[in-house]
Amino acid sequence: MNKLVIHAKIMIDGISDTPKKDQLITIEDDKITSIEDYHKTEDEVIEVNTITPGFFNCHVHILYPVGFDSKKEFSLIEKIFYAQKHCKEYLQSGVTFIRVVGTEENYDLQIKEAIENHVIEGPHMYCAGKMICMTGGHVWQEGIEADGKDACLKVVRTQLKAGVDLIKMMATGGVMTKGVEPGNAQFNIDEMKIMVEEAHKARRKTATHAQGLQGIKNALYAGVDSIEHGCFLDDECLELMKQQNTFLVPTLCAPQCIIDKGVENGVAKYAVDKTLKVKDAHVESVKKAYDKGIQIALGTDAGTPFNYHSNTAYEMELLSKLNIPNTDILKIATINSAKCVGVEKDYGSIEVGKQADLVCLNENPLENISNVRKINRVIQSGKIVVDNN
Repeated sequence: MNKLVIHAKIMIDGISDTPKKDQLITIEDDKITSIEDYHKTEDEVIEVNTITPGFFNCHVHILYPVGFDSKKEFSLIEKIFYAQKHCKEYLQSGVTFIRVVGTEENYDLQIKEAIENHVIEGPHMYCAGKMICMTGGHVWQEGIEADGKDACLKVVRTQLKAGVDLIKMMATGGVMTKGVEPGNAQFNIDEMKIMVEEAHKARRKTATHAQGLQGIKNALYAGVDSIEHGCFLDDECLELMKQQNTFLVPTLCAPQCIIDKGVENGVAKYAVDKTLKVKDAHVESVKKAYDKGIQIALGTDAGTPFNYHSNTAYEMELLSKLNIPNTDILKIATINSAKCVGVEKDYGSIEVGKQADLVCLNENPLENISNVRKINRVIQSGKIVVDNN
């Protein structure tokens, strides 16, 4: 039996509104077995300043290299090496669970298998495989195209057969596909509804890229589980999301990184132009969603231009700029995201019986959210996978 005993001066458990002080956390194999007030023990004790649950990133594209000339093509072998690098970057930044929401040819499923078989190190993964889009729709080059209810039913069943953990569909156009407008609706309600119903029959969750208002509404009428991006949310959208417990995964990093770097650093001009059209509305939508009490999960859209796979802390910092309290940001990054993925019974909080996925920090992120960058150790399934001590 492997055993770790940790004395945390401050424990942020992911569910309480106030942290607990001087807690002794015992881990046996991959589970948390006890949490007690600090006392002397014969066990060797790891001393940490602040401990939190492992962070989630619910919107990543694991193969995509970043910081690149957007016209450059990468070979499959290059992408595989990049994927291994990205997996390591997630762990180093405290992210112990990711949700991959689109990968060409279902390669994410093979990466997940390599992690589970200990071929490479990486976070726990839920995988969507190929994104589902209409013919010529957003990311058609790497997705799987379908038109009409029968074809949509077929592709969902095809993806379930491949072993995906969730179904990802494209309700609207997007920034990164040339000639496609982010605000334009793509799949109609009937097409999306049959995909959602088929996924739910198989006990899989659904997520949809949705930026424009009508596309967001189509997805909500269809009963989708999470809205990705959600750049244009009106009161009707927010009310539907509240009623249906629909998650919002804002991905504030994605447009911000495009604007920060711009055409001069290789981002396609059409992508910059489209991003500038949606950025302000996107920020306002996130503010309104938080004020309305919509469930928000954390995702970065890592893999878009200059949006690095180590950017999870940046997403938290951008949320902080919207005056969201640090306590809630940490819940967004942990237990809320676990609920969005559907793994909250085992992950997302520091509780007895849950998986021992933990981040040890040198300073308290409740005082400054940027302290999530000051990582001392990362523990995944009871093992220390990052040690900066």
